[in-house]
Amino acid sequence: MQIGITGLPYTGKSTLFTTLLSRKSESGAFLKKETEKGIVRVPDPRLDQLSAIFNPRRTVPATIEYLKVPGLEGHTTARGLPAQFLTNLKTVDVILLVIRAFDNPLYPHPLNRIDPQADLNFINAEFLLSDLSIVESRIERLEKQLSKLHNAAMQQELEYLLKCKVFLDDERPLREMPTTAAEEVFQRGFQFLTAKPLLIVLNIDETAIRQTDSITQRFTQPPMVKTTCTALCAALEQEISALEPADQPLFLQELGIVEPALNRLIRLSYELLGYISFFTVGEDECRAWTIEQGTNAQRAGRTIHSDIERGFIRAEIVPWQTLIEQGGLSACRAKGLIRSEGKEYIVRDGDVIEFRFNV
Repeated sequence: MQIGITGLPYTGKSTLFTTLLSRKSESGAFLKKETEKGIVRVPDPRLDQLSAIFNPRRTVPATIEYLKVPGLEGHTTARGLPAQFLTNLKTVDVILLVIRAFDNPLYPHPLNRIDPQADLNFINAEFLLSDLSIVESRIERLEKQLSKLHNAAMQQELEYLLKCKVFLDDERPLREMPTTAAEEVFQRGFQFLTAKPLLIVLNIDETAIRQTDSITQRFTQPPMVKTTCTALCAALEQEISALEPADQPLFLQELGIVEPALNRLIRLSYELLGYISFFTVGEDECRAWTIEQGTNAQRAGRTIHSDIERGFIRAEIVPWQTLIEQGGLSACRAKGLIRSEGKEYIVRDGDVIEFRFNV
């Protein structure tokens, strides 16, 4: 999973990025032109408990790649998004948009306001215009080509783009547009910004920490498709991340913060994309694997290796809770708690799976 962090200047993007990565950002400059990248391990207490039983040579959690995408710095007028910004953001699975909801005279807002809704509207409008420009340009080329020769695939693409244009002209993001399986193929090819899941992060003042629920509820009415919102204080979260792990829970409790920013943002990202995790366990390795919800056992095997999908025979499955309760695979087998499932079995979040295959 790849998540792109962006936003207007002085919103706290760098602070949030370094907090997630628990390291100092390479960029102290606000006009840095290069994308910063970092890999984050996905915290999963289930994997920790499984590793405690098997004591494997290595434990491998799932990972997320975060990108701090420059390009909106200095971009406070409607003049078209920079090409490099579009190139960087098109590759991500989720756009994490940092919106400023705090006041700090030392770092003035580039538009001289503290108005989160106006900032969101401004950025959404830029994303819409960018997508519309791509759509109109491609429609023009397709219409010229189709006037000279008939091509069923190009005609299908044109119909899809005309449908997109209606949505964008109506100032509606493409994530709200219902799509067929064939249209989803076109959509993946274009990588439209307004079609990507959107995670809005309101960077609030420390004094508003205990009002995060009411703040986000007001900001997400009415609910938006493939969009979720959370509020946090990036500066405070950075301080928490610098503490020793043993000291963090008490500090969080005193502040009224349910979970650290890293855990919350990862959980919301998984929910936006419809992702779940299954596990493989053993003395050599305990590992978490990320798949889309609704993936069958055979396709889940491909996540590990294509040979498993190709030579799939069956999947032996036990829920992680059952394995923890019984203390190991041997006890689960002795009590008949391990199920044998075929290739069409839909993998559930937290399944521990051993694949049987032959190639």
